[in-house]
Amino acid sequence: MSASRTADASPGRRYVFLALKISVSIILLAILFSRIDAGRLWATARQASIGWLAVALFIYSVNIAASVWRWHLLLEAQLVFVRARTLFASLMVALFFNNFLPSNIGGDFFRIADTAKIAKSKTLATSVILMDRVLGVMALVLVAAIGATAVGRVHPTAMPIWPVWLWAGFLLGIAAWAPAIIVPDGFGRLLRPLTVIHPEWVGGRIENVTMILSRFRDRPLALTQCFFGAVFVQGTVVVFYYFVASALHMTVGFEDLAVIVPISLVVQMLPVSLSGFGVREATFSFYFARIGQPIESAVLMSLVAQVLIMLSSLPGAGVYISRSHHGGNPTIS
Repeated sequence: MSASRTADASPGRRYVFLALKISVSIILLAILFSRIDAGRLWATARQASIGWLAVALFIYSVNIAASVWRWHLLLEAQLVFVRARTLFASLMVALFFNNFLPSNIGGDFFRIADTAKIAKSKTLATSVILMDRVLGVMALVLVAAIGATAVGRVHPTAMPIWPVWLWAGFLLGIAAWAPAIIVPDGFGRLLRPLTVIHPEWVGGRIENVTMILSRFRDRPLALTQCFFGAVFVQGTVVVFYYFVASALHMTVGFEDLAVIVPISLVVQMLPVSLSGFGVREATFSFYFARIGQPIESAVLMSLVAQVLIMLSSLPGAGVYISRSHHGGNPTIS
């Protein structure tokens, strides 16, 4: 196939995948709205407490600040020093694109591009973001496992999910991730077969990854702080949803939110919908139905929370436009 045909096919595939994602979101939302009273949903939304919504927005801002701190620590562990305000601006741009583009991880490319300019290494910048993601997912599973354990005492006869599965997932995650940090040279050797693709280029990337993992191993305090920072970040997301539920006068328990919020965040990472719409609401609805809560509450809380998150990320558009107009680049501290 010629290069021009390949180039033409690539945008075509993207449009097909985008159409499929939009279709999945529309179908799932249509199914959910066919099972609820839209009028009652809107009436409940109109009675929402502005004060509690403001508290929820404040909690989300704390979440963003903690995320910047984690990123800053991981970069410092790699001897890359960037001003916190620079990372904050980059993260805001990433959040905007995450919330307004079809993919909810697209913003990571902006974070990588920004720090790669400073670190002078795309491999290092990418590895730091991947480490941030890995710690975040592990923290999600841990928060969900703790929540599910508490839920077992509240709903012993209607367990939406068994805690043992979440604890097992968390321990398996540690077992899979820890060896790469503890024995980075061994991890590099496991990747060596990939050099058949391109010995020089792939070999160089493997050496870089091994060096990056060695730096993380030599700074265990930074990694420990980042992990507990990730737990704090995921915990604040649960608190954010709790105040959204309070604003909507819902009686869902905090321990239930500690289970369903992390699970919904993991589920919406799957590239099957438009920014998680439909999939996220269906996940909430399934869980709420299991604990005896109305589907209307699940859909409304999910949608209101997402609207607040999208509003919080709007300043990222201004940052992106400002940087584009002024040609601003991230700077070293």
